[in-house]
Amino acid sequence: MPDWVYTPNCKMPQGETMPEGIKRYAAVVEYDGSAFCGFQKQKHSPSVQQELERALSTVANGQVTLSCAGRTDTAVHASQQVIHFDSSAVRSGHNWVQGANSQLPKSIALSWAGEIGADFHARFSATSRTYRYVISASKTRPAILANGVTWIKFPVNPAAMQQACQYLLGEQDFSAFRGAGCQSLSPFRNVTSANIYSLGQLLVFEVSANAFVLHMVRNMVGALLEVGYGRQQPIWIKQLLANADRCQSAATAPSNGLYLVKVNYPPAFALPDLPTGPAFLPDNLAQAGEITQLEV
Repeated sequence: MPDWVYTPNCKMPQGETMPEGIKRYAAVVEYDGSAFCGFQKQKHSPSVQQELERALSTVANGQVTLSCAGRTDTAVHASQQVIHFDSSAVRSGHNWVQGANSQLPKSIALSWAGEIGADFHARFSATSRTYRYVISASKTRPAILANGVTWIKFPVNPAAMQQACQYLLGEQDFSAFRGAGCQSLSPFRNVTSANIYSLGQLLVFEVSANAFVLHMVRNMVGALLEVGYGRQQPIWIKQLLANADRCQSAATAPSNGLYLVKVNYPPAFALPDLPTGPAFLPDNLAQAGEITQLEV
Protein backbone atom coordinates (compact mmCIF):
# COMPACT_ATOMS: atom_id res chain seq x y z
CA MET A 1 0.00 0.00 0.00
CA PRO A 2 2.36 2.75 -1.24
CA ASP A 3 -0.08 5.61 -0.56
CA TRP A 4 -0.55 4.72 3.09
CA VAL A 5 0.76 7.26 5.61
CA TYR A 6 0.85 6.60 9.35
CA THR A 7 -1.25 8.81 11.63
CA PRO A 8 -1.48 8.36 15.42
CA ASN A 9 -3.98 5.66 16.49
CA CYS A 10 -4.82 4.74 12.90
CA LYS A 11 -6.06 1.35 11.79
CA MET A 12 -2.86 -0.31 10.61
CA PRO A 13 -3.05 -1.98 7.18
CA GLN A 14 -2.00 -5.61 7.12
CA GLY A 15 1.74 -5.92 6.76
CA GLU A 16 2.51 -2.37 7.90
CA THR A 17 4.50 -1.62 11.06
CA MET A 18 4.55 1.22 13.53
CA PRO A 19 7.15 3.97 12.98
CA GLU A 20 10.40 3.35 14.81
CA GLY A 21 10.17 4.26 18.49
CA ILE A 22 6.35 4.36 18.59
CA LYS A 23 4.39 1.85 20.65
CA ARG A 24 0.67 1.17 20.80
CA TYR A 25 -1.01 0.94 24.19
CA ALA A 26 -4.53 -0.13 25.19
CA ALA A 27 -6.42 0.71 28.37
CA VAL A 28 -9.75 -0.03 30.05
CA VAL A 29 -11.51 3.02 31.49
CA GLU A 30 -14.32 3.41 34.00
CA TYR A 31 -16.22 6.68 34.33
CA ASP A 32 -19.26 8.39 35.76
CA GLY A 33 -20.51 10.38 32.79
CA SER A 34 -22.78 12.72 34.76
CA ALA A 35 -20.57 15.80 34.44
CA PHE A 36 -19.51 15.27 30.82
CA CYS A 37 -20.99 16.03 27.40
CA GLY A 38 -20.11 12.47 26.40
CA PHE A 39 -16.91 10.63 25.63
CA GLN A 40 -15.88 12.52 22.51
CA LYS A 41 -13.95 15.76 22.83
CA GLN A 42 -16.08 18.88 22.27
CA LYS A 43 -15.16 22.57 22.06
CA HIS A 44 -18.07 23.77 24.18
CA SER A 45 -18.19 21.31 27.10
CA PRO A 46 -15.97 18.99 29.20
CA SER A 47 -15.61 15.45 27.89
CA VAL A 48 -14.14 12.16 29.08
CA GLN A 49 -11.70 12.10 26.15
CA GLN A 50 -10.38 15.55 27.02
CA GLU A 51 -9.62 14.51 30.59
CA LEU A 52 -8.00 11.24 29.54
CA GLU A 53 -5.78 12.87 26.94
CA ARG A 54 -4.69 15.52 29.42
CA ALA A 55 -3.78 12.92 32.04
CA LEU A 56 -2.04 10.53 29.64
CA SER A 57 -0.08 13.39 28.08
CA THR A 58 1.23 14.27 31.53
CA VAL A 59 2.38 10.69 32.11
CA ALA A 60 3.94 10.49 28.63
CA ASN A 61 5.57 13.91 28.96
CA GLY A 62 4.26 14.58 25.46
CA GLN A 63 1.04 14.96 23.53
CA VAL A 64 -1.24 11.90 23.55
CA THR A 65 -4.44 11.51 21.53
CA LEU A 66 -6.64 8.44 21.76
CA SER A 67 -9.36 6.38 20.10
CA CYS A 68 -12.18 4.55 21.88
CA ALA A 69 -14.41 1.52 21.34
CA GLY A 70 -17.64 3.51 21.50
CA ARG A 71 -18.46 7.21 21.88
CA THR A 72 -20.95 7.29 24.74
CA ASP A 73 -23.42 10.19 24.87
CA THR A 74 -23.91 12.97 27.41
CA ALA A 75 -24.23 11.65 31.00
CA VAL A 76 -23.79 7.99 29.94
CA HIS A 77 -21.40 5.91 32.07
CA ALA A 78 -18.94 3.10 31.43
CA SER A 79 -17.42 0.36 33.54
CA GLN A 80 -15.33 -0.99 30.64
CA GLN A 81 -14.70 1.56 27.92
CA VAL A 82 -11.66 0.50 25.87
CA ILE A 83 -9.19 2.98 24.40
CA HIS A 84 -5.89 2.83 22.56
CA PHE A 85 -3.18 5.40 21.95
CA ASP A 86 0.24 5.60 20.30
CA SER A 87 3.21 7.06 22.13
CA SER A 88 7.01 7.15 22.07
CA ALA A 89 6.99 7.08 25.87
CA VAL A 90 8.13 3.79 27.36
CA ARG A 91 5.87 3.10 30.35
CA SER A 92 4.67 -0.07 32.03
CA GLY A 93 0.95 -0.74 32.30
CA HIS A 94 1.19 -0.08 36.03
CA ASN A 95 2.80 3.31 35.41
CA TRP A 96 0.15 4.34 32.89
CA VAL A 97 -2.64 3.38 35.30
CA GLN A 98 -1.19 4.92 38.45
CA GLY A 99 0.12 8.01 36.71
CA ALA A 100 -3.07 8.76 34.80
CA ASN A 101 -5.32 8.10 37.80
CA SER A 102 -3.33 10.59 39.86
CA GLN A 103 -4.18 13.24 37.25
CA LEU A 104 -7.80 12.33 36.50
CA PRO A 105 -10.91 13.60 38.29
CA LYS A 106 -12.52 11.16 40.72
CA SER A 107 -15.22 10.36 38.16
CA ILE A 108 -12.73 8.77 35.70
CA ALA A 109 -10.22 5.98 36.32
CA LEU A 110 -8.09 3.54 34.34
CA SER A 111 -8.66 -0.08 35.39
CA TRP A 112 -5.92 -1.58 33.23
CA ALA A 113 -3.34 -0.55 30.64
CA GLY A 114 -0.65 -2.30 28.64
CA GLU A 115 1.30 -2.43 25.40
CA ILE A 116 -0.59 -4.14 22.58
CA GLY A 117 0.01 -5.17 18.98
CA ALA A 118 0.01 -2.55 16.25
CA ASP A 119 -2.92 -4.31 14.57
CA PHE A 120 -5.20 -3.56 17.53
CA HIS A 121 -7.80 -0.81 17.20
CA ALA A 122 -10.23 -0.11 20.04
CA ARG A 123 -13.14 0.45 17.66
CA PHE A 124 -12.45 -1.59 14.56
CA SER A 125 -11.04 -4.69 16.31
CA ALA A 126 -14.09 -5.02 18.58
CA THR A 127 -16.41 -7.93 17.82
CA SER A 128 -19.26 -6.95 20.15
CA ARG A 129 -20.34 -4.48 22.82
CA THR A 130 -22.59 -4.93 25.86
CA TYR A 131 -24.65 -2.29 27.64
CA ARG A 132 -26.60 -2.39 30.88
CA TYR A 133 -29.46 -0.01 31.61
CA VAL A 134 -30.33 0.27 35.31
CA ILE A 135 -33.78 1.32 36.56
CA SER A 136 -34.84 1.96 40.15
CA ALA A 137 -38.52 1.15 40.76
CA SER A 138 -39.55 2.84 44.01
CA LYS A 139 -42.22 5.11 45.43
CA THR A 140 -39.74 7.92 46.04
CA ARG A 141 -36.75 8.98 43.96
CA PRO A 142 -33.39 7.56 45.03
CA ALA A 143 -30.86 9.94 46.54
CA ILE A 144 -27.95 7.49 46.42
CA LEU A 145 -27.02 6.78 42.79
CA ALA A 146 -29.39 9.54 41.69
CA ASN A 147 -27.18 10.09 38.64
CA GLY A 148 -26.50 6.38 38.14
CA VAL A 149 -29.99 4.91 37.76
CA THR A 150 -33.24 5.92 36.11
CA TRP A 151 -36.17 6.25 38.50
CA ILE A 152 -39.67 5.02 37.66
CA LYS A 153 -42.63 5.30 40.03
CA PHE A 154 -45.19 3.09 38.26
CA PRO A 155 -45.57 -0.72 38.58
CA VAL A 156 -43.92 -2.64 35.76
CA ASN A 157 -44.10 -6.23 34.60
CA PRO A 158 -40.56 -7.51 33.86
CA ALA A 159 -41.93 -10.80 32.50
CA ALA A 160 -43.75 -8.95 29.73
CA MET A 161 -40.62 -6.93 29.02
CA GLN A 162 -38.57 -10.13 28.84
CA GLN A 163 -41.07 -11.60 26.41
CA ALA A 164 -40.70 -8.49 24.24
CA CYS A 165 -36.91 -8.84 24.23
CA GLN A 166 -37.11 -11.86 21.90
CA TYR A 167 -38.10 -9.55 19.05
CA LEU A 168 -34.88 -7.56 19.41
CA LEU A 169 -32.67 -10.55 18.61
CA GLY A 170 -30.88 -11.16 15.33
CA GLU A 171 -29.62 -9.01 12.49
CA GLN A 172 -32.29 -6.55 11.42
CA ASP A 173 -33.14 -2.93 10.65
CA PHE A 174 -33.18 -0.89 13.89
CA SER A 175 -34.47 2.35 12.35
CA ALA A 176 -37.31 2.31 14.91
CA PHE A 177 -34.71 2.74 17.64
CA ARG A 178 -32.27 4.98 15.76
CA GLY A 179 -31.78 8.51 17.02
CA ALA A 180 -32.01 11.53 14.73
CA GLY A 181 -28.59 12.65 13.57
CA CYS A 182 -27.13 9.14 13.49
CA GLN A 183 -24.15 9.14 11.11
CA SER A 184 -24.02 5.38 10.56
CA LEU A 185 -24.36 4.33 6.93
CA SER A 186 -26.68 1.46 7.82
CA PRO A 187 -29.45 0.93 10.41
CA PHE A 188 -28.80 -2.83 10.45
CA ARG A 189 -27.27 -4.32 13.60
CA ASN A 190 -26.97 -7.84 14.98
CA VAL A 191 -28.28 -8.18 18.56
CA THR A 192 -26.99 -11.42 20.07
CA SER A 193 -28.63 -11.21 23.51
CA ALA A 194 -31.25 -9.04 25.25
CA ASN A 195 -32.60 -9.76 28.72
CA ILE A 196 -34.40 -8.15 31.66
CA TYR A 197 -33.31 -8.92 35.23
CA SER A 198 -34.85 -7.75 38.50
CA LEU A 199 -32.78 -7.49 41.67
CA GLY A 200 -34.83 -6.10 44.54
CA GLN A 201 -35.93 -2.63 43.47
CA LEU A 202 -33.51 -2.59 40.53
CA LEU A 203 -34.51 -3.58 37.01
CA VAL A 204 -31.61 -4.17 34.60
CA PHE A 205 -31.78 -4.44 30.81
CA GLU A 206 -28.64 -6.09 29.39
CA VAL A 207 -28.08 -6.14 25.64
CA SER A 208 -25.18 -7.24 23.41
CA ALA A 209 -24.67 -6.55 19.71
CA ASN A 210 -21.93 -6.20 17.14
CA ALA A 211 -22.53 -2.43 17.29
CA PHE A 212 -25.28 0.09 18.09
CA VAL A 213 -26.85 2.99 16.23
CA LEU A 214 -27.30 6.36 17.94
CA HIS A 215 -29.47 6.17 21.11
CA MET A 216 -30.39 2.57 20.25
CA VAL A 217 -30.28 1.17 23.80
CA ARG A 218 -32.14 4.10 25.37
CA ASN A 219 -34.81 3.92 22.67
CA MET A 220 -35.16 0.19 23.26
CA VAL A 221 -35.63 0.81 26.98
CA GLY A 222 -38.26 3.47 26.31
CA ALA A 223 -40.26 0.99 24.24
CA LEU A 224 -39.77 -1.90 26.69
CA LEU A 225 -41.08 0.27 29.53
CA GLU A 226 -44.28 0.88 27.56
CA VAL A 227 -44.68 -2.90 27.51
CA GLY A 228 -43.79 -3.14 31.19
CA TYR A 229 -46.41 -0.56 32.11
CA GLY A 230 -49.04 -2.58 30.21
CA ARG A 231 -49.64 0.18 27.66
CA GLN A 232 -48.44 -2.06 24.84
CA GLN A 233 -48.22 -5.80 24.28
CA PRO A 234 -44.82 -7.50 23.76
CA ILE A 235 -45.60 -8.05 20.05
CA TRP A 236 -45.55 -4.24 19.66
CA ILE A 237 -41.74 -4.37 19.62
CA LYS A 238 -41.86 -6.65 16.56
CA GLN A 239 -44.30 -4.28 14.87
CA LEU A 240 -42.09 -1.27 15.56
CA LEU A 241 -39.10 -2.98 14.00
CA ALA A 242 -41.11 -4.02 10.96
CA ASN A 243 -42.39 -0.48 10.39
CA ALA A 244 -38.86 0.99 10.76
CA ASP A 245 -40.29 4.35 11.83
CA ARG A 246 -38.78 6.08 14.86
CA CYS A 247 -41.83 8.35 15.17
CA GLN A 248 -44.05 5.38 16.05
CA SER A 249 -41.90 4.28 18.98
CA ALA A 250 -41.70 5.47 22.58
CA ALA A 251 -39.78 8.36 24.09
CA THR A 252 -36.04 7.95 24.59
CA ALA A 253 -35.17 6.77 28.11
CA PRO A 254 -32.90 9.09 30.16
CA SER A 255 -29.14 8.74 29.79
CA ASN A 256 -28.23 8.41 33.47
CA GLY A 257 -29.19 4.72 33.71
CA LEU A 258 -26.97 3.57 30.82
CA TYR A 259 -23.56 1.88 31.15
CA LEU A 260 -21.14 0.51 28.57
CA VAL A 261 -20.02 -2.60 30.45
CA LYS A 262 -18.11 -4.84 28.04
CA VAL A 263 -16.28 -4.71 24.73
CA ASN A 264 -15.18 -8.03 23.28
CA TYR A 265 -12.15 -8.64 21.07
CA PRO A 266 -10.54 -11.67 19.43
CA PRO A 267 -8.64 -13.75 22.03
CA ALA A 268 -5.34 -13.09 20.26
CA PHE A 269 -5.27 -9.56 21.69
CA ALA A 270 -5.36 -11.01 25.24
CA LEU A 271 -7.19 -8.13 26.92
CA PRO A 272 -7.93 -8.83 30.59
CA ASP A 273 -11.24 -10.36 31.69
CA LEU A 274 -12.45 -7.75 34.18
CA PRO A 275 -15.71 -7.68 36.21
CA THR A 276 -18.57 -6.51 34.03
CA GLY A 277 -19.82 -3.73 36.29
CA PRO A 278 -21.01 -1.31 37.37
CA ALA A 279 -19.69 -2.27 40.80
CA PHE A 280 -23.09 -2.25 42.51
CA LEU A 281 -24.38 -5.01 40.20
CA PRO A 282 -23.37 -8.69 40.24
CA ASP A 283 -21.09 -9.80 37.44
CA ASN A 284 -23.49 -12.52 36.30
CA LEU A 285 -27.04 -11.19 36.24
CA ALA A 286 -28.43 -14.49 34.98
CA GLN A 287 -27.45 -16.16 38.26
CA ALA A 288 -28.41 -13.30 40.56
CA GLY A 289 -31.51 -11.83 38.89
CA GLU A 290 -35.03 -13.13 38.44
CA ILE A 291 -38.13 -12.21 36.49
CA THR A 292 -40.78 -10.97 38.91
CA GLN A 293 -43.50 -8.36 39.08
CA LEU A 294 -42.04 -5.11 40.41
CA GLU A 295 -44.42 -3.12 42.61
CA VAL A 296 -43.76 0.45 43.75
